[in-house]
Amino acid sequence: MKIFPQIGVQIPTTYLPNHQIDHSKWAVIACDQYTSQPEYWQKVTEYVGDSPSTLHLILPEVYLGTKVETQRVSDAKTKMKQYLADGTLEPQDQLIYVERSVDGKTRRGLMMALDLEKYDFSVGSQSLIRATEGTILDRLPPRIRIRKEAIIELPHILVLFDDPEDKVIGPIEAKKSSLPIAYDFDLMQHSGHLCGRFVNDAGLETAVIQNIEALSSPDVFYPKYNVGKDKGVLLFAVGDGNHSLATAKSIWEQNKAQVGMNHPSRYALVEIENIHDQGLAFEPIHRVLFHLASDPIEEMRTYFGSNLELERTTDFHQMKKIVDGQPKTAHKFGLVFPDATFVITIQNPSANLPVGTLQPFLDQWLKKGGAASIDYVHGDETVSTLGSQLGNAGFYLPAMAKSELFRTVILDGALPRKTFSMGEAHEKRFYMEARKITD
Repeated sequence: MKIFPQIGVQIPTTYLPNHQIDHSKWAVIACDQYTSQPEYWQKVTEYVGDSPSTLHLILPEVYLGTKVETQRVSDAKTKMKQYLADGTLEPQDQLIYVERSVDGKTRRGLMMALDLEKYDFSVGSQSLIRATEGTILDRLPPRIRIRKEAIIELPHILVLFDDPEDKVIGPIEAKKSSLPIAYDFDLMQHSGHLCGRFVNDAGLETAVIQNIEALSSPDVFYPKYNVGKDKGVLLFAVGDGNHSLATAKSIWEQNKAQVGMNHPSRYALVEIENIHDQGLAFEPIHRVLFHLASDPIEEMRTYFGSNLELERTTDFHQMKKIVDGQPKTAHKFGLVFPDATFVITIQNPSANLPVGTLQPFLDQWLKKGGAASIDYVHGDETVSTLGSQLGNAGFYLPAMAKSELFRTVILDGALPRKTFSMGEAHEKRFYMEARKITD
């Protein structure tokens, strides 16, 4: 274990499944995916069976609030102890270079732990590590219940850094053929391929840390973003897993007075990725409202008034084309009903992004009881299918350009929650590595 306090980085002891384990059954997708599609998780359960798997170490959020939630959490903590005791999980002390290939794209990353003392998800934060979206505090308690008293963590957190010259990861990729393989296998459910390599080259490791330190230098940061010294240096922006990292932070703040500042729970294991990586795409996160109690169009007319324009389209594809090609002077998003699709245009928007225009309306409408629940979904097919079911409504949103992220967070703070996704659901991070968070 090596610590670099200035940049909030630790090269930790991580745990990987031993080579006798079937890795394709070990690795499962992030717990917050397919929450409205229980059939996905049923297929995972059938495929994994009793084999060693991260499925037995997590709580898929599809089970939140169900009668099996408490038992699954208890069973997960028991399995953690078992896998450490029986050699299912084995320790190693090197950086891991990760390549995730899916749908013809390859995304590159590095596994490391980040210092939660350098991270603050509160509004207006100027910390070195920041959230990119508003944190929904109501989503933290069930995650805290899962992490609390757990002895290991399994991350699906992806953290971004802004390295246009590719100095951090590029040199590792160039020498990857000389690095020993940690794992190399196909992921379940048509989710691509995962390959990890141990960075056992001391020179490469040193270069990684030096180049991350360079990105955090005030002499580099302030000219790069053309901002004043009233803005704190932003080195790492959480791209995926905002609420998981916020959960780790919340537990650390609760416990640090009792456990001391050198406790393992001060850090959280993440995968860091360059926002300029060619394999990294930002996808929109759509909304689906379930069991409508009132008409969303009439509710929007009341909320937006004369700024609202409504256009019925022939089908989902026409709606998508109009929304994706929207002008900057107005905000457009799609509305999917069982028997119709519409483009909604809001003139004179006060927010920077269409999601910032839509979300406050949805929040107010839900608070009034306009629908039973909301889900945040990935992919055209999902929002179209779920929105087309009787009693539901889907809201289609355009993608955000990833080049806007760092400067927007620096200038405006966290984006509206669920603004973007790093890939669609099947492209999300799979659980592979683990780290001990107890002494």
